[in-house]
Amino acid sequence: MAEVTLRDVEAARAAFDDAVVQQTGIDRSRSLSELTGAEVHLKMEHLQRTGSFKTRGAFNKLRQLDERGDVDRVVAASAGNHAQGVALAATNVGIDSTIVMPENAPQAKVEATREYGADVELRGEDFRAAMEYAESLTEDAGTEFVHAYDDPAIVAGQGTIGIEIHEQLPAVDTVVVPIGGGGLIGGISAALAELDPDVRVVGVQAERAATVPESLEKGLPTTVDSPETIADGIATGSISELTLGLIEAHVDEVVTVSDDEIARAELLLLERAKQLVEAAGAASVAAVLSDDLDVAGETVVPVLSGGNIDISMLQTVLTQALTERSQLLRLRVRIDDQPGEMTTLSGIIADTGANIRTVRHDRAVDDLRVGEAYLVFQVVTSGRGHAEKIIAEVRDAGYEVERVA
Repeated sequence: MAEVTLRDVEAARAAFDDAVVQQTGIDRSRSLSELTGAEVHLKMEHLQRTGSFKTRGAFNKLRQLDERGDVDRVVAASAGNHAQGVALAATNVGIDSTIVMPENAPQAKVEATREYGADVELRGEDFRAAMEYAESLTEDAGTEFVHAYDDPAIVAGQGTIGIEIHEQLPAVDTVVVPIGGGGLIGGISAALAELDPDVRVVGVQAERAATVPESLEKGLPTTVDSPETIADGIATGSISELTLGLIEAHVDEVVTVSDDEIARAELLLLERAKQLVEAAGAASVAAVLSDDLDVAGETVVPVLSGGNIDISMLQTVLTQALTERSQLLRLRVRIDDQPGEMTTLSGIIADTGANIRTVRHDRAVDDLRVGEAYLVFQVVTSGRGHAEKIIAEVRDAGYEVERVA
């Protein structure tokens, strides 16, 4: 089995072009530190030029292919971030690139990949389907497939983040890394294992895309046939023998987080740390905030792996998080279907200081009697206490009211 060592990672870093790969900062988060009882420092990898860590591995791989001199075109498959990294790196070294992306890939990532110079083809419903098609395009001489994580050169490039963390924050106790295919955590853990073996490396996966726990248990890579998570950047549904071997050798712990936890972490990062990250990038913070990972009293670095969030997904995440915090409230009120009822109820809600976003009539509902209807309000509130006050005021006015999802 191929290995990745600190020497490989150092060689990747030494060859980086500053126009393509940047050293990202580490910033202390006071809010997260107070919430966790730890010293939390965020590794700002979402601020890379392409918006994710993937540029590191892609540039290291493309640089090596350029030095070989026998590759005219590269092909890659990606849900978005690897695509942009390969496109930028290929353009930088002067090699043509074709990127295959799933048909449901976020439009912003598709457009950015094209802007970095790649030809983009949309094929398949998920990452694995896109990858199968991409591999079929490599039959021509001078064409090579660039895997997102099953490649020592890719892993070594990602591992340069480990060197930076070690240099920027020598006192670090724990590094928390999102896991999709395992290239990022494989490289970081390989570097830190030699630089400072006492550093704890923790991996985090989305619950419904978690491949690593079962893979570790069985001792071989396993797959999730239909990974379903808002964290599309880590929804690969598989890892490789290479990355599993690195995880087994160097990673101390792997935890999973729910989509709800990821959404809360995204909103917290936006509100408190003023950082806009995609769901995969927020997974590390979700893990730090979860009950499954104890970081109290430690100096901990969650890696914010990417910031390429699609606007429609941002809206979904914000709606979910606001609903959970009762800042977005949906009420169903049973009324006598008479003129003026909507005006009366709207006045009751307005008097509490809330803003009504939408309202609709429901008349075709089985449990309604003749002459009755439901009014369904979507209301913006200041929080849970305000929401409870609205419900109490409507009920005190003699209406049957319930909160609905």
